[in-house]
Amino acid sequence: MTDRALQLLRQDTHLAELAAFPFDFDLDRADHVEPVRLASGGPLRPIAGDDTGGTYFVCGDGSVLYADSERSAGIIGNSVDEALEMLIGLPGWRDHLDLSPQDGEERILARIAETEEEIRENYGIDAERTELRAALGLPERSPVELIGMLYAALLRTEPDFLLLNAEEGCAYKLLDRHPRPPLPETVLAQGRADLALLRDGTAWDEVARDRARRALALRAAQYDRRDTDHTLLRHLLRHEAEASMTDELRLAAVLVGLHGLPEDLPLLYEVRETTYDTWCGLGGMPEPGAGGEELREWAQGLDDSLFGTDHSDEPSSTWTGLAREQGLDELARATLIRALDDIDFRAYLAARDGRTPDSGDALELAELAHEFEDLGDIFQALRAHRLFVPLRTRADERVAALLKLSRMEREAGELPAAFRALHALFDALTRPGDDSVAHWRGTNLGAFVVEEHYAVASAASDDPALAAQAREVMATAATLLAELSEAARRAVRAPVTPPSS
Repeated sequence: MTDRALQLLRQDTHLAELAAFPFDFDLDRADHVEPVRLASGGPLRPIAGDDTGGTYFVCGDGSVLYADSERSAGIIGNSVDEALEMLIGLPGWRDHLDLSPQDGEERILARIAETEEEIRENYGIDAERTELRAALGLPERSPVELIGMLYAALLRTEPDFLLLNAEEGCAYKLLDRHPRPPLPETVLAQGRADLALLRDGTAWDEVARDRARRALALRAAQYDRRDTDHTLLRHLLRHEAEASMTDELRLAAVLVGLHGLPEDLPLLYEVRETTYDTWCGLGGMPEPGAGGEELREWAQGLDDSLFGTDHSDEPSSTWTGLAREQGLDELARATLIRALDDIDFRAYLAARDGRTPDSGDALELAELAHEFEDLGDIFQALRAHRLFVPLRTRADERVAALLKLSRMEREAGELPAAFRALHALFDALTRPGDDSVAHWRGTNLGAFVVEEHYAVASAASDDPALAAQAREVMATAATLLAELSEAARRAVRAPVTPPSS
């Protein structure tokens, strides 16, 4: 894949004018309506635009991403040359985003002929197309083949080329509406393949000794249960116990227990006794010597409450976690960003309508912030946590949320925001509105609050523009420190670097 055609356009004014009109690929419009970036952090270079405010970008692998002015985006070619083939061969391509090879040649040709006749009523495209193709050295492909190329390119957009508003962090919608496999289907693909190998008696230890493959094989077995899997489930259970308490360990125990065989009880008991965590996580298990029906009832109860055979019942965090275990970080990131966007939009609607944000989103926001931090995506983690903070209504919850917010903003280098978080934290401590933080002066919480004030002031010490705020934070730290009990004061670690005076 090359960008030879782009080089020719840049060298020849006449060819560049032909590309701009009638094919709407204008080198002088390479300035998008807002700052954008890829969620993956990959390179993104604008090269041209169109008369609707859309922009063409080249990504790190040479793929061309088109973003319109209404916050939709999609890959339209594997290279600039391929994208130009499509733009020249299908000048009405935006009206054909719903087409796919499954529509058949007759329907595709009829739709494109209708669109091009409408274009010809206003200006010519045929002679211009012939001239531009020849000058750029592009092959003449049939509309059906071009639709197939466009369709394949669009399907590659997510997760690796998910486009974000660079300032807000929210994702662009997909340019097309073609169906994609549900997240569980993508995540389970490897697990199903490995489960088939286990059932064939091959890769027995290779799968069982690999934590990620073992977990996926167990999940695949959850949704494709067979009586003949009993032996392989016991094998996976023994190996999963080495990872201590995991959801998949509990699942393996359930799948084994559902067979209702008393001879499995010694193994299940041994697994339960592996660590304190497994002892707690597999609580209620029948003791060795119990009957098969009792074992089956225990397993069925856990299965009904935690597992089952419908993957839509699983929280999305299960699938994003399993995706990350496979190294599918961008798939996990894209899913998490889409989930955060949904909550963000609901919060926007609530604020617009004067309603209280949905407190039911708090748990999901906390989980999202945690997962983004694990991914190393502090920008999105902060975005999630900032939405989480207003949902904390009790004083101790607000203090904990604001303390974490200050830490995250400090670590992200957003010190003015960290100062604001500390001001809100001080208010929550001194004007709590309830008695849930009444004992903060004698606990580690008080020490942590003082330490965070020290840490923010120290982080700002090298910036003269922040000196006054740093001194104010140090003064607040001294005030809070004086209120702590003697034991809590001893627990406070002093600042590493005092702020400039």
